[in-house]
Amino acid sequence: MNIRDRSDRDGLDDVERAHLVDPADTSFQIGRWGPTPDLAEVIRRFWVPVWSVPAGGDAPQRVLQYPVCLMVVSSEYARFYGVATGLSETTLTGQGWAVGVMLTPAAGGLVLDGPVDVWTDRHAELSEVFGERGAELADRVRTTMATDPTEESTQRAATGVVEDWLRPILPLDDDGRLINEIVDYVENDSTVVAIGQICARFHLTERSLQRLTRRRLGLTPKWLIQRRRLHEAAGRLRVADGTLATLAAELGYADEAHLVRDFRTVTGLTPREFTARFT
Repeated sequence: MNIRDRSDRDGLDDVERAHLVDPADTSFQIGRWGPTPDLAEVIRRFWVPVWSVPAGGDAPQRVLQYPVCLMVVSSEYARFYGVATGLSETTLTGQGWAVGVMLTPAAGGLVLDGPVDVWTDRHAELSEVFGERGAELADRVRTTMATDPTEESTQRAATGVVEDWLRPILPLDDDGRLINEIVDYVENDSTVVAIGQICARFHLTERSLQRLTRRRLGLTPKWLIQRRRLHEAAGRLRVADGTLATLAAELGYADEAHLVRDFRTVTGLTPREFTARFT
């Protein structure tokens, strides 16, 4: 199988790269945009899916989550999500919509006002996590989306409600800026394949780095590197041109077998099975 090298990382945005969507699934559309500039340090992206699944059917949505917390409000639920270390899966049925915000790595600790590691691989209703403030946010988003959830103007008004709710967590603290920089470095530099490189770049001991990522992300530095590799692999596997062996070497794997093992363990598909969806 051939894999094409993409100098622009694969031409996909954050939501697309993480979403292991089946190209045959036409049950939904997603609005995507970034935050207003003053919130760029705490909000990475918004995504607003609207779906219509035929009666009796379902549409599984599989996501390789970034090292960030999420908040999602729909007509059925309103949840705060810690990082899913494996594959996150949601099944769409019937008709519906959701307003999602992908926080920055630093923002989880700020919005929780404490460590995020207790939320790794967990989620709960906003009302449980934030009390009355969480319930009010859900109510305001639902009231806004009631106008016409398919219209972008409605969707942007709803994400504006979320921005207003998040704005009081500013300003970002020094550790928050550092963790944002660390994640940005790992996610955007494919040559980062060892924890020691992160330590050297940010003048941290391995112990200090481990403690920082656990407290602010609920993750290990090793996980950050592996997830970047899997995101990059998923992006490039969508287009066949090159070899799996070459891709494995470029992603810092010892050999093709290690890439196949990691990809299958997390996604449930081999690289060949994943690529077959797009060819």
